[in-house]
Amino acid sequence: MNLPILPTISTTFIVLSAISVAIGWVLISKRNLEAHKKVMTLAAVFAIIFFIIYASRTIFIGNTSFGGPDDIKIYYTIFLIFHITLATVGAVLGLTTLYYGYKNNLEKHRKLGPVTSIIWFFTAITGVAVYLLLYVFYHGGETTSVIKAILGY
Repeated sequence: MNLPILPTISTTFIVLSAISVAIGWVLISKRNLEAHKKVMTLAAVFAIIFFIIYASRTIFIGNTSFGGPDDIKIYYTIFLIFHITLATVGAVLGLTTLYYGYKNNLEKHRKLGPVTSIIWFFTAITGVAVYLLLYVFYHGGETTSVIKAILGY
């Protein structure tokens, strides 16, 4: 099996982010505030690394279309839209939750944190599923960069 390097690396970073969030959840349940803050910051760094790799690949190399059977393509597309929606909501909530935590607005941070974490877990799980569907279970389809698409190369 020949897996593409950038999607494999970026997917690894989103999984590391979700694992870090889970560890942070355990740490805060044990009232270990400093370790919680450090691990959640690490989770954010992992998520940012994912985003930089993903965005760079999308712009310069492109996105890979679904290469599986046509009869399940619609289900993949619906699933992908669900994942993208989760990821967008999770990212906004993540930034907001981090902001409240760093500003010591703990009432809002405590209310938002568990919801954000659960959404982030589902984002990571669905992200891994998209990766598996694109590169492991089926061979990826055509890849076209945004720059090529815009400039018509």
